[in-house]
Amino acid sequence: MRLLQCCVVLAASSILFGTAIANEPDQQVGGQQPTRVETQITVSMDYLLYLPKDYAKSDSWSLLLFLHGSGERGDDLDLVTIHGPPKLIKEGKQFPFIVVSPQCPKEQRWQPVTLSAMLDEIVKTYKVDEDRICVTGLSMGGVGTWALADYTPNRFAAIVPICGGETYWTKQFPHLPVWVFHGAKDTGVPLRRSEEMVDALKQHGGNPKLTVYPDAGHDSWTETYANPKVYAWLLEQRRESTKP
Repeated sequence: MRLLQCCVVLAASSILFGTAIANEPDQQVGGQQPTRVETQITVSMDYLLYLPKDYAKSDSWSLLLFLHGSGERGDDLDLVTIHGPPKLIKEGKQFPFIVVSPQCPKEQRWQPVTLSAMLDEIVKTYKVDEDRICVTGLSMGGVGTWALADYTPNRFAAIVPICGGETYWTKQFPHLPVWVFHGAKDTGVPLRRSEEMVDALKQHGGNPKLTVYPDAGHDSWTETYANPKVYAWLLEQRRESTKP
């Protein structure tokens, strides 16, 4: 377990997460003037960290960020090991990349600003190849994966969301390699949510992949994370600006 504590500095032309700093003697009553606020947000987040067994032998590694679903929220990191890569690692599986699995607090959802701040600290602390950072997540974490790609579309090498998102996000990252998974019999998040995301990406010039399990319900992640081809595909990806 690691507890992350970091600060994010935000600047805006109006009040944002605080009170604007104004030069009172020059305030224009009844008008408006350019103003700036600078405030710090402290991010504290527990996460599971996996380092490959040969970590010391290389100067840089791919990183996989895993976002869990709504049922694993809280302050008990054991919950994060119920599904996905953390479950497989707990069972003894070895991965050829760094795996970071944060835990979302109770009654909250994944926020791109906090996840980005966490990644900033991870990159500073560990031997991460910034051109090979990938994101995956299931259910609430699938939506979080889409949202994070929208927030920082040029940061990642690829994403693997297992769930739908908001189609207007897709115009931000048609260049990004995307492999979507969904169960055809999902009653929690209808298949159309992922289909709409894939269609929207294609309309913006993207080339996403979609895998639909015809007999799967909401749990389309167990089969996905057990598939070695998913990890092989992730390891092939590079951030677009670095591709030859």
